[in-house]
Amino acid sequence: MKHGFVRVAAATPRLKVADCRYNAEQIQQMMLQANSKGVEVVCFPELCLTGYTCHDLFRQTLLLEEAESALLHIVDFSRTLSVISIVGLPVAVEGLTLNCAAVVQGGKLLGLVPNTFPQGLHGLDESRWFASADALPAEKKVYLCGEEVSVSRHQLFSPGPYTFGIEVGDDLEAATAPANRLALSGADIIFCPAAAYERAGKSGYLRQQVTGQSGRCLCGYVYAGCGFGESTTDAVYAGRTLIAENGELLAEGKRFSLDEQLLVSEIDIERLRHDRRSDRAFAAAAAKMRHGCKDFHVVELPYSADADDNYALTRHLSAHPFIPEGELLGERCEEILYIQSQGLAQRILHTRAETVVVGVSGGLDSTLALLVCVHAFDRLERDRKGIVGITMPGFGTTDRTYGNAVRLMKNLGITIREICIADACNAHLKDLGHDTTTHDTTYENAQARERTQVLMDAANQTNGFVVGTGDLSELALGWATYNGDHMSMYGVNAGVPKTLIRHLVEWVAENIADDDTREVLLDIVATPISPELIPANADGTIQQKTEDLVGPYELHDFFLYHTLRHGFRPQKTFWLAQQAFANSYGHDTIKKWLRTFYRRFIQQQYKRSCMPDGPKVGSCSLSPRGDWQMPSDAAAEMWLKECDEL
Repeated sequence: MKHGFVRVAAATPRLKVADCRYNAEQIQQMMLQANSKGVEVVCFPELCLTGYTCHDLFRQTLLLEEAESALLHIVDFSRTLSVISIVGLPVAVEGLTLNCAAVVQGGKLLGLVPNTFPQGLHGLDESRWFASADALPAEKKVYLCGEEVSVSRHQLFSPGPYTFGIEVGDDLEAATAPANRLALSGADIIFCPAAAYERAGKSGYLRQQVTGQSGRCLCGYVYAGCGFGESTTDAVYAGRTLIAENGELLAEGKRFSLDEQLLVSEIDIERLRHDRRSDRAFAAAAAKMRHGCKDFHVVELPYSADADDNYALTRHLSAHPFIPEGELLGERCEEILYIQSQGLAQRILHTRAETVVVGVSGGLDSTLALLVCVHAFDRLERDRKGIVGITMPGFGTTDRTYGNAVRLMKNLGITIREICIADACNAHLKDLGHDTTTHDTTYENAQARERTQVLMDAANQTNGFVVGTGDLSELALGWATYNGDHMSMYGVNAGVPKTLIRHLVEWVAENIADDDTREVLLDIVATPISPELIPANADGTIQQKTEDLVGPYELHDFFLYHTLRHGFRPQKTFWLAQQAFANSYGHDTIKKWLRTFYRRFIQQQYKRSCMPDGPKVGSCSLSPRGDWQMPSDAAAEMWLKECDEL
């Protein structure tokens, strides 16, 4: 286990039906393979020691005894391995035959978990051979492989820092699936040794079941199904293997493979526990379940901490967690645009506003805000002239951004106003006795507040309200002038991170805009991010680049996501960033900007405590009225100290 990640595997070995010795040998080889990959728990398919399709052979004493003998060989083989193995076999318990999953580690048989709901659908009646776990007494011991072992569905297994449970076979499909109680009783991961046969159209359904179960139970879920080698008398088994975490599919094996498969990924226990602590419904369900229900027995397993400094994730880790991948990106961009415009449309109708006023600078944020205004007005079937776009050239405005702002407003057909703020700011700075050649905070913020005053007064003048342009990333860093660009009547970008805004503007350019507007939008996307509060270079190019001052937004958005969404500490966020940006940023660079992020994120809360309304569009929000309630005077020392010690 490293930084809360547990490496798990779902295995589908090559099997021969009713050849227990051969099957045990194949399982042992895959145990060895899993152990060499640093896997902590490997799950094999249901009844893998005998083969799932033995059918009436399960009534043969010889098969049952050979299965026990094969398990004994596996137990003995595990003596030199650290990996925990979950192996399926039939077990005779007094007058019953049970479909069980055996937990094996370090030369010991640690427990047996029987199937609760034998399959009875689609012409296959497992109850013909197997009894339900409910037929057992509450506490039952069985003598197997030379030792006494507990056989019960009321068992959890804990190798120290995490806990796992097992639901066998079609228990996954039950209306009262064991996974629910296992998770509510403390299981972080559910392993499912299974053997569901393949049929046309079932692939997507099973995937939904596994991801859905992991989402409902806020757990990791590992599914291992049997495959090639099982009898084809009446059905085919495709060797399905899936690993999911809290509703997200982490890995999926190849269907219909003729070879053995070992699917490996990592489950983030810290993330799951954070989500459970944050979910009041989960805590309430756990408390309700404890009343009148049998407690689960926890089997303690040996555990040795992983000291491998080169531990690397096999699961996909996105460097841009706010940005969906593949075809989903386009769908998400359209959805976000509708969320933003829907909120704005309601605010327009509720306030009976005749206009909306937006400052248009030629930068990314104001461009998206303007596009949202246009989308809202079009949906309300209002004349776009009710959108008042004001460009306010100042000391640092460049020809590129000014030209793009004016051109965009003309193309969109809105009301255009140009109000130069240079004279007003010079007069204000003169009144303050401030030297205008001193380009300090006073010099910069005077411009930001002058622009906000112009927008507010123009809104009063036109019976409208000001639409804010600031985004989620700027709110996180406090990169806004207090009561300047920090303030508006409705902040449409408040839930959108900077890295995603680029894609939203590009999506509008490629899917909605006409040719001329598309050209403008794409040039805006290509323009360096800047507040343009410092005069330009001699050649007219932007001198003040935001990412040179506060750091790359792709890093800050990565830090923000894992801090806000999962509550990770700096140490883990830093390690994840090293994994995600291995080819982009070095150790010292990531550490430098991570410290900047935490310093600004914690110390700038006072700006967020009085931020305007704005729609939440994703899983992260900094609204003080909902998702993020933090004292403005919280100390940052603990976080900064950990950053310094990285």
